[in-house]
Order: sequence, then structure tokens, then C-alpha cells
Amino acid sequence: MQKPCLKEAKKRTNNMVFTKNYQIDESLKTLGIGKKYFIRTYGCQMNEHDTENIKAILEDMNFIETNDMESADLILLNTCAIRENAHNKVFGMIGRIKHLKEKKPNIIAGICGCMAQEEVVVDEILNKYNWLNLVFGTHNIANLPNLLKKVYDGEKQIEVYSIEGDIIEEIPAKRDSKYKAWVNIMYGCDKFCTYCIVPYTRGKQRSRKMNDIIKEVQELKNQGYKEVTLLGQNVNAYGKDLDSNYDMSDLLEAVANTKIARVRFITSHPWDFTDKMIEIIKKHDNIMPYIHLPLQSGSNRILKLMGRRYTKESYLKLFNKLKEIPNVAITTDIIVGFPGETEEDFQETLEVVKTCKYDSAFTFIFSAREGTPASKMIDNTSLEDKEKRLHKLNEYVNKYALKANQKYLNKEVLVLLESKSNKNDFLMGYTENMKLVNVKADSKFLGQIVKVKITDVKTWSMDGEIILPNTK
Repeated sequence: MQKPCLKEAKKRTNNMVFTKNYQIDESLKTLGIGKKYFIRTYGCQMNEHDTENIKAILEDMNFIETNDMESADLILLNTCAIRENAHNKVFGMIGRIKHLKEKKPNIIAGICGCMAQEEVVVDEILNKYNWLNLVFGTHNIANLPNLLKKVYDGEKQIEVYSIEGDIIEEIPAKRDSKYKAWVNIMYGCDKFCTYCIVPYTRGKQRSRKMNDIIKEVQELKNQGYKEVTLLGQNVNAYGKDLDSNYDMSDLLEAVANTKIARVRFITSHPWDFTDKMIEIIKKHDNIMPYIHLPLQSGSNRILKLMGRRYTKESYLKLFNKLKEIPNVAITTDIIVGFPGETEEDFQETLEVVKTCKYDSAFTFIFSAREGTPASKMIDNTSLEDKEKRLHKLNEYVNKYALKANQKYLNKEVLVLLESKSNKNDFLMGYTENMKLVNVKADSKFLGQIVKVKITDVKTWSMDGEIILPNTK
């Protein structure tokens, strides 16, 4: 048994990060024959891409995916630790699995992902959910075949390292889309914002070598993919941990030079966004004019308590530089009710929102994560006041999101059509600046970047009609 340890997860050293390739023993490739697996994913794009890796590994072992949990032989929950609500959803799902396991005791059930990296969660599992067969962390995905072999041999497996982490290349992926792909460029985070559990669950910042990233993007392009999104907890810090002379701006240019049609990246920390990055985005038409730039708070006092390492003034200076990118859309994250936030602090946040008029924002009430510095801060604000602040904030967010979309009415935009829409006879996709569009179109246009005239706009989506397929 290898349990996570919060104290160990806080450590950062100068130890080298090793890169090795994924391998699976031939004897394990038959373990899943005749068995079905079900996986439920919670959380961010990194979790979604982890699930793509897990699916491919399981199918390497001849498991077959099912969307029906009741018929599964193996059930995995890939979890998120960012907010308490995600925790509650997972434990609610675990309760459902327990009832199913009582009827079908041979089912193998486990959890993985960020919650599995939390010491308190693993302790709770051992105390209350000891019937779970498997717990593994974000650092242990490549070892899943060996863990499952031991589980099927009758051994409970809890393997969650509190190590800084290495990089495993060539882990296969069963991608959710044929046209868009996630590409990890780095793992972990060293920022340690006071409210955030991610540096503890995901470990030390570890950047992949540029050649390995470019090789993956080129292979995706050769397979017909039109868009890649470069992923990391803080992509702007890419390369800082490497003994190299390249950084995120160099990587962006190298990816753009593969000539893949669309390049995106998330998530950015304002502290590491350089002028050179902005110039590279302006220079390359295939780097999409969409930036997600978390604000978190508009109060300098709260930003300092959050450990964000920038001020409202420096954030707005960067925001104004980014607005010089032609046709750019900027979205953000905002937390209300951080410990010690006063009404005056909240009003400062609103003023920034009124100034920036974001295209969209992900807004949250502060959720204390055990083990983070913010969880120990005095919080005198009532939940009722926090909810009122969130409601007020969302009124402005929604207003500006609608205004941003209204600018596109009767305009022409390029849309990558990626799947069928919930609306009959419509396909859905995104513009270059990440606007969701439902397009009245035949399924033959799936996977194409087409020119669309916007015929109707709403707060979070737009409708449109194809003008002419783009040969891009």
C-alpha cells in the first residue's frame, strides 16, 4: 500500500525529472478479455485527457467500454479535487456503486485522479469504503495494468505516490474526438496559490521536451486532426523547469509551424504571460485568438492573501495588451467569498469585471480544501452573503457575455464542426475565439472548418448557417 502524504506532497527539490516510455507486459494484454469497463470523469481538461489515456490502456488489455454502469465488470471514477461539490458528487456515486456491488460482488471498483492524491480522502476510503478494490493517483496511470493484475489476483491496491513525479511518454490515448485533441505540455504546478490543492495532487511542475510535443502534434495532424489544445496547470510557465533555452512562446511558434489548422492553450497564469507570447499569437493565424486569463479577485488585498503574485493594476495592463490581438476573446475565473473578503473587496472585483467586460467567466463561491493555507484562514462571511455576491457577479458576467455575442449577429465566422447538436438538423462547433455555434448543416460537414453566417445570438451560444465550406 502506498498512501499519499500531504507533508511530502508540499516538498519541492532540485531532483531531475526522468522521462521514460510507457510499456505493458504482453501477459497483461489478455486480462480484460470478456470484461467491460465503465469510467466517469469529473473536473478539468487534464482529467478528461487522463481518462482518454486510461481508456486506451484498458483497451490495450482487451477491456471493452460500456456506457451502462450496471453491465460493467470494472468501474472507475476519475476524480477532481478543486471544489467540495466535486467531492460530494464522487462520494454520492461511490454509494451507488456500493449498492451495485452488493448485487454483483465480482465487480471491481476504484477511484483515481486528484481526489485519490488527497491524504484525507484515502483515509476516508480506508475507514468508510474499504470495499473499494483500487485507488491510484495521477502519477500512477501508466502502472494501471500491473495494479489491475494484482486486484484480479485478490489484492486490494492503493498506490498513490506523494512524489514530485516523472514524465511518461507514449501513453496511448482513446480520444473523445476525431477532430480536436488535448496535448499535455507539462504536469504539476509550483505556484501554491493558498486556496488551491492542485500543486499537492498533481505534483512538481514538469515540462515535456519540445521535440516530444511537436512529434505528437505532427502525428495528430497526419491523422486528420484540425485542432490541438496545449494543456497544463500553468502553461505560461512551460520550460522553466528544463535545462533548455526555450519557453512557452517558442513552443507556441513551433506548434504553429506544424501548420495544424488550430492551436489553443490553457490555462494561463497572469504572472507568466510574456510580451513575446503575445507577439507570437499575433504572428500566427493558426494560434486561435482566445485567452483564458484567471482573475480570481479584483482586490489587491485578497490577491495577496490568495498568493496570486500579481496586482489588479498589472492584471489590467496585461489584459489591455491582450486586447490588441485581433478578434480576441478573453474569459476568466473568479472566486467570491474568499476568507476575509469584505463587501468593498467584492466591489473592486465587480469594477474589474465592468472594465474588462469578459466574453465569459467561470464563477465560484470559495471552497476550502483541507491542507491548503486558505482552509485555515478565518472566514466570517455568511453563505447567504456569498451567494448574493455570486448572483450579483453573474448578472454582470451574463450581460457582458450576451453583448460580446451580439457583435457577431449577421457576421461571418469560421467554425470547426465537431459533433451533432442537441438541436435537430444542427451540428455544433466553435469559432476561432471559442464561441459555441449551432449550425444548420448536413453531417457530411463534420470535421470541417466552414464559413458560417450568424443568424441568432444568445448568452452562451449562437446559431448560424453555412455560407461556403472552407478548404482549410
